[in-house]
Amino acid sequence: MMNTALTQRLRRFKIIVRPHLSEKSTKIADRYRQFVFKVSKNASKSEIKHAVESLFNVKVNAVQLLNVKPKLRRFKQIEGYRKAWKKAYVSLKEGFDIDFTGTK
Repeated sequence: MMNTALTQRLRRFKIIVRPHLSEKSTKIADRYRQFVFKVSKNASKSEIKHAVESLFNVKVNAVQLLNVKPKLRRFKQIEGYRKAWKKAYVSLKEGFDIDFTGTK
């Protein structure tokens, strides 16, 4: 059986699925120091905050969550849905930054 502290640390890696990089998310990052992540569907604000702080060594000011609804997609006569997912807007405290491009 695994140690509970180890399980909690491993869970932090599963909470954040990937950064969501788009034109809108880069504008938000430049203006407001908010970064957008695709996160696990059952993740809470406090779990996301702790995961971002431990993975990127930053201090988080606030977390806002958004549930993206599934989209209807068609291929010829077959209808299907794109999966629903959860998006997190994470704003950082003054003096902290996350660089996904590696240019800085």
